[in-house]
Amino acid sequence: MAPLDPARDRAILDATMELLSEVGYDRMSVDQIAKRARASKATIYRRWAGKPELVVDVICRRFDMDAPPGEDTGTLRGDLASIFRGLCEAVERKHTLIIGLSSTLVSNQELARTLRAHMPTRNLGDVRALLDRAVARGELPGPVDAGRVFAVAEALVWHRMIFTGPAFDEPFAAESVDGVLMPLVSAWAASTVGQATDVG
Repeated sequence: MAPLDPARDRAILDATMELLSEVGYDRMSVDQIAKRARASKATIYRRWAGKPELVVDVICRRFDMDAPPGEDTGTLRGDLASIFRGLCEAVERKHTLIIGLSSTLVSNQELARTLRAHMPTRNLGDVRALLDRAVARGELPGPVDAGRVFAVAEALVWHRMIFTGPAFDEPFAAESVDGVLMPLVSAWAASTVGQATDVG
């Protein structure tokens, strides 16, 4: 991608986000983006190959792709709740855009393929850290894959968003952490210990 003035770059990405929220991916055009950003179509095409690449850039750069930062509360349960609440807040801030894009990603294979090709590796450092702390404190008997834990947390939030509405209240967070994440994490940690014992 060709370099672009940072202010112009931001204006184009902002215009794309606004139009995605207002009219959706299918009805949005590069012409509209250019007009909203007060940029020429030629400027946009020098930086992005087309609408799919532009939208993927917005998703990768403007969405909270990484695990939200959590706090060290001193307990596994508290740490998981901190990460989970942060995830809920991140999704709630952009729920209109996320809902619109999720349906588009299912129906528009070109956009889905472009997103898969450009999706950055997410940073799960805080999730790994909380799991390591739990092992060090003796709350977990063995290691757990941070990616699996975060994938389940995301699935719970997305299910709530799509099927029951974005009421990310404290009862939902408590039910998700106590009823799903804590039992799963404990079971996964126990299974890694069991596998190590079997190998030994």
